[in-house]
Amino acid sequence: MDVQQTRFSAQEIAALGRRIDRPIVLVGMMGVGKSSVGKRLSTLLDCPFVDADDEIERSAQMTIPEIFDTYGEDYFRDGERRVIARLLADSESRKGRIVIATGGGAFCNAETRALILEKAITVWLDSEVETLVERTARNHNRPLLRGGDPHEILARLRQDRAVHYAQASIHVTSGSGPHMQTINKVLQGISQWL
Repeated sequence: MDVQQTRFSAQEIAALGRRIDRPIVLVGMMGVGKSSVGKRLSTLLDCPFVDADDEIERSAQMTIPEIFDTYGEDYFRDGERRVIARLLADSESRKGRIVIATGGGAFCNAETRALILEKAITVWLDSEVETLVERTARNHNRPLLRGGDPHEILARLRQDRAVHYAQASIHVTSGSGPHMQTINKVLQGISQWL
């Protein structure tokens, strides 16, 4: 479901929050704003926020680039799958009230994707490649962008991953404007999905 812009009042957001009974999982490309949007969304909905990449680093006691360099991408993806499964299981004890931002490749893993689709409200945050290039240039913690032209790499990854992201229940386009515009679209998508 594609979502258009809507503005929500504090009372409408509170009412929507009471209807949510499962985690909200944000998927999409690196740089699309999953963590930024997720933090603000969780504040509005008065529930916890977890960045899966932060949890992976905490569990491994290594940074993501160190994990990639030491063990490779396949090892990282397996750890990512286990961490996301744990986060979803832990959320059941809170009656699902959590917002989780996943890494860009997490939803491309068939097992992880199936688990997220079964247990969560899944929101695909999408963006133009130019916006992704601009946003990822600010963060040097992106192993997949090393050793090549970021525009080419992001365009290829976005195209390759779109088939997986498209399986998310809600599709929201995030532009270069304020995150609140995107958050309002996410809230609208969740409201329609529920």
